[in-house]
Amino acid sequence: MADAPDRYLSPNHGPRRNGLRPSLIVLHYTAMGSAEAACARLCDPAAEVSAHYLITGKGKTVPLVPEDQRAWHAGAGEWQGRDDINSRSIGIELDNRGNHPFSEPQMVTLETLLRGIMERWSIPPEGVIGHSDMAPGRKIDPGPRFDWPRLARQNLAGKGSRYAEKNRESDPTPAAFIAAAHAAGYTATDDIDLLLHSTRLRYAPWRKGPLCAADLTLGHDL
Repeated sequence: MADAPDRYLSPNHGPRRNGLRPSLIVLHYTAMGSAEAACARLCDPAAEVSAHYLITGKGKTVPLVPEDQRAWHAGAGEWQGRDDINSRSIGIELDNRGNHPFSEPQMVTLETLLRGIMERWSIPPEGVIGHSDMAPGRKIDPGPRFDWPRLARQNLAGKGSRYAEKNRESDPTPAAFIAAAHAAGYTATDDIDLLLHSTRLRYAPWRKGPLCAADLTLGHDL
């Protein structure tokens, strides 16, 4: 792998299963008090968690697990009908507690890192997802403060569902919304409340209340 660091810090990894290669990038926030504390946990064998990279609030990239290895960051979940997300993805942890903005140096570093990973593994923008996308109801990171539109404008994340674009005039029925969410990749659950919460975290974190017509677009009109 080009530009591979000389040393990775976390022992918490193993081979990817069934010959799988990375086709997704999963973004997380650490939800811890400091990057140092997060790094210590991601490198603790007893914790049994890790990611491929940690990006500090000051914009430093900390390599934890080689990209060709299976890091333990995603847990149970599904995306586009596929499970074992750990074997299919590269995980990036962002030093953030979840209740404050992500720093500009951190976002700039993330953008650079994403470009490199996407090029190395031929991952399209639609393959960049949040932990909350593949595990609705179980995870909420990278959370409502994360700037997904910023990534989408640079083709570093998807811009919504084409299915949603075709159905922007549809009645906002639960069945229509679930179909739109599944078409966009949210296949882990049919629970409308979990899907609504997860898709709004990604596309409309300001939106509250019951299902509405705008929810069916899943961000395609933003």
